[in-house]
Amino acid sequence: MTRDQNGTWEMESNDNFEGYMKALDIDFATRKIAIYLKQTKIINQDEDNFKTKTQSTFRNYDLDFTVGVEFDEYTKGLDSRRVKTLVTWEGDVLVCVQKGEKENRGWRQWVEGNKLYLENKKEEEEEEKEEEEEEGGEEDNSSWSQSPNHIIDIQPS
Repeated sequence: MTRDQNGTWEMESNDNFEGYMKALDIDFATRKIAIYLKQTKIINQDEDNFKTKTQSTFRNYDLDFTVGVEFDEYTKGLDSRRVKTLVTWEGDVLVCVQKGEKENRGWRQWVEGNKLYLENKKEEEEEEKEEEEEEGGEEDNSSWSQSPNHIIDIQPS
């Protein structure tokens, strides 16, 4: 694994995304649209400073942060929460913890080979968590492959 996450990443798979969105109380119509979207994630990383853009035909989301520095985040266009967010490194894995009106939310993101992996998490009280784990859990595992950085020079004919 590597800490370098720079690049343009195209979504390849999105396991249990609808279940994750349902656990976040995202409305039915938005969930049905979102599960069919193929997203592109653009990451510009300068050491521990990240500028990220997640793009789709439905919604875009920008997130800029510095690893180890807590910041205010508004998840507009996602689940519209106002949270205190802290992203740290655990080895070569970025780990995000969000604190706010809905607790125990966050994500983990890492690169293996030529793929970027993103694991979204939402946890409930222990009793609810056990029940929902039996139903498939509240975790979304997505994988992205890096788009080659091609420069194409087209000459007029």
